[in-house]
Amino acid sequence: MTSAELAKKSGTTERYVREWLAAQAAGGFITYDAASGKYTLPSEQALALADETSPVFLPGFFEVVAACVKDEPKITEAFRSGKDVGWHEHDHGLFAATERFFQPNYRAHLISEWIPALEGLEAKLKAGAKVADVGCGLGTSTILMAQAYPKSTFVGFDIKMARESATKAGVADRVKFEVAKAKDCPGKGGFRRY
Repeated sequence: MTSAELAKKSGTTERYVREWLAAQAAGGFITYDAASGKYTLPSEQALALADETSPVFLPGFFEVVAACVKDEPKITEAFRSGKDVGWHEHDHGLFAATERFFQPNYRAHLISEWIPALEGLEAKLKAGAKVADVGCGLGTSTILMAQAYPKSTFVGFDIKMARESATKAGVADRVKFEVAKAKDCPGKGGFRRY
C-alpha cells in the first residue's frame, strides 16, 4: 500500500504514517518500491509481526515487556520493603499479553506434540477424562484441549477473563473456569500431574 492508502484504511494521518513507514523501510522491516510508492511487509516479517496464527508471532512478547515496565514501581517497592507482588497485582495488560505470547505455541504444539509425548495422557483424554488445568491464564490451552478431546471435561483455574473465551470457542458446555490459587484447587486427590 501507499502511505495514503494505509492512512485511509487505518483512520490515521497520512503524514505520520508516511514518516513511520519511511523509518520502518530504513530499518529493513518493510520494503519500499519507489516506482509505485508502495510499502510491503515481507512474508518473513509478517510471520513474526502480523500473523497471529504463526508460532513465531512476537507482539505478545512486546506487550509483556510493556506491562512489566508499568509494574516497575511496584517491583522496586517490593525490593525495598520485602513485601510480595502477587500475580494478580500486576498490570492488567500482563495477563492478555502473556496469553497472546504463548498462544501461537499452544496452537502449534499442544495437541500435536506435547500431549502425545506424555505417556498415556492422549488415550485418557480421547476416552473421556476430567482435567484440571491449573494456572490456565485466559484459557487458550484449556479450550484447545476441549476442542480436540470432546469426550473430556475441563476446569481451568486462574483468572476470570477466560470464561468468555470458552463461549466464543463453542466449548462452554465442557469447559469451566474458576478463580483459585493452585494450592486451593478442589479435588479428591485424583489429580495426576503431567
